[in-house]
Amino acid sequence: MIRIFLTACLLAFIVSCNPRLSSGLRVHDLNKDVEIITTKGIIILRLSDSTPLHRDNFLRLSKTGYYDSLLFHRVIRNFMVQSGDPDSRQGHPGKPMSQGGSGGPTYSIPAEFRSSLFHKKGALAAARQGDDVNPSKSSSGSQFYIVQGKTFTDAGLDSLETGRLKGRKIPAEFRSVYKTLGGAPHLDQNYTVFGEVIKGLEVVDSIAASPTSGPPLDRPSKEVRILKVKLVRRS
Repeated sequence: MIRIFLTACLLAFIVSCNPRLSSGLRVHDLNKDVEIITTKGIIILRLSDSTPLHRDNFLRLSKTGYYDSLLFHRVIRNFMVQSGDPDSRQGHPGKPMSQGGSGGPTYSIPAEFRSSLFHKKGALAAARQGDDVNPSKSSSGSQFYIVQGKTFTDAGLDSLETGRLKGRKIPAEFRSVYKTLGGAPHLDQNYTVFGEVIKGLEVVDSIAASPTSGPPLDRPSKEVRILKVKLVRRS
């Protein structure tokens, strides 16, 4: 026990002497929120410490300007708004964008499903390719979506449990949120949730209300673009 304690103290000392992390982040970056400035307004995200792989990757990309000038290239009202495809930076009107998170870095991120994180309205989650080519459900290296979702009745959630969820029960505390705030419960434990909107849900609603080309591309008819993403001090 003493040896473990001394080892932990040594590691803490090393970090304090060298605050730059291997991913290009600094220790204090892990305590910052992410501000997304869009053509529709500002969204502020808080990332979850329980999903460190996704958290660090998103912080690093945000800090280096990766997301600047990208489009929300896939928008489905009462479901979600999606961005993070670097090809959308020069995505001319009518040009198809990826739907399942295939556009972006060559790496993927291992799934980090957490029982405490679910697809309530405002949840930040990682897009990914389908189970047929991605049975491990690993996440795209850059593409993300923010849930708008819809509200459910008890009957609707019961039907979802017996149908799409194949008998998996939705926890009572989640059901309460899905009935009031809303969300997309059928995605739980299939896509990694790694944060949430703490300011700007009305901006998410505005983006989700954008007229689109409809399925299968669901691309906004008028561009909705990310102007700038930066790390900001938590208020």
